Amino acid sequence: MTSPPDRPARLPSLTGLRFPAALLVFVYHGSLQLPSTSLFTDQTFAAHYATAASQLGALGVTFFFVLSGFVLTWSAREHDSPAAFWRRRLVKIYPNYVVAWVLAMLVFAAAYTPAGQAALNLFMLQVWVPDFFVNLGVNPPSWSLGTEAFFYAAFPLLLPLVNRIRAERLKYWIAATVAGVIATPLIAYAAFPDTPAVPGGWDASQSQYWFAYFLPPVRLLDFALGILVARAVLLGRWRDIGLGWSALLLVVSVPLASFVPYLYGQRAVTIVPIALLVAAAATADTKGRFTPLRSGPARWLGEVSFAFYLLHFIVIAGSRTLLGRTFSTPAAIGLLAVELAVSIAAAAALYTWFERPITRRFSAPRQPAAAVPAQRQPAEAALSVEH
Repeated sequence: MTSPPDRPARLPSLTGLRFPAALLVFVYHGSLQLPSTSLFTDQTFAAHYATAASQLGALGVTFFFVLSGFVLTWSAREHDSPAAFWRRRLVKIYPNYVVAWVLAMLVFAAAYTPAGQAALNLFMLQVWVPDFFVNLGVNPPSWSLGTEAFFYAAFPLLLPLVNRIRAERLKYWIAATVAGVIATPLIAYAAFPDTPAVPGGWDASQSQYWFAYFLPPVRLLDFALGILVARAVLLGRWRDIGLGWSALLLVVSVPLASFVPYLYGQRAVTIVPIALLVAAAATADTKGRFTPLRSGPARWLGEVSFAFYLLHFIVIAGSRTLLGRTFSTPAAIGLLAVELAVSIAAAAALYTWFERPITRRFSAPRQPAAAVPAQRQPAEAALSVEH
């Protein structure tokens, strides 16, 4: 094992990893063969694209869940109260979430979303209802923020428990958590009925999918894995295989996910490479190693990735409505690139003129001018990881 690393306030390589993860979700949503999103006239090409991208969205979301647990643990500071932590998370997440909710309702969702479903989505409660169409109501990517809200509520309770685990026993807890992730689809397939099926021909029923993919207490395993891995790295109990090997393992795991039952492919196949990659990026930063993820453009894209994640489906669905038809394969690919550029531009605007000013203004209570000099914000604010 290595010696415990210093704990820098910033982990720029982890920030740089956020946009590639969000981009995977964009690629997945661009592949959906829905009348409201698809741009492709050639159904054969569209089917191949959809097959190739079928697990990319789940990969991106799982990465964010593990990353969130890792970063919040890495940045946690002594004497930080639960109320202060929850305030920072609420200010960071919810204003953007509401903006995206309003835009989705205006652009497409109001036409078919019942008021009850819209309200559940607005208050981040959609993931607690075992209904596929409620889970993905209004702005489909926003379901993961409902799950993250549960993580944030639990974090001040979880971290002290993890901190009590002896360093030499962390590896057993990590292995048990990974085993829990792998066992989740097994439980889903065994305990829930096989019908009605999830729309789209996936190998899962709606109840199986809800339990294995949406349900916050189940997805807490991903978040807890991030917490445990962060503790292992901080205590020098992690065997780092390096950023390159970790990335290669993740790349190899993606096509493997297509050869197992659908619910296994969503998390079980990729969970270990994801944990290795997150830990490797953090370790590289603590040791001052160069990574391309630390470049200015990579870090900037990482900063706007939360806004990008929330806005990109609105751009995809809104563009399809505006264009009104499908296109040849080259033209459709070009239009997807335009949608990507528009999504990034919209995210940059939301981040610059809304998210960042609100975060700076409301993350901490205002103090009287004569108060003691402001303390440094916790590293969590510097790391600024949303998922």
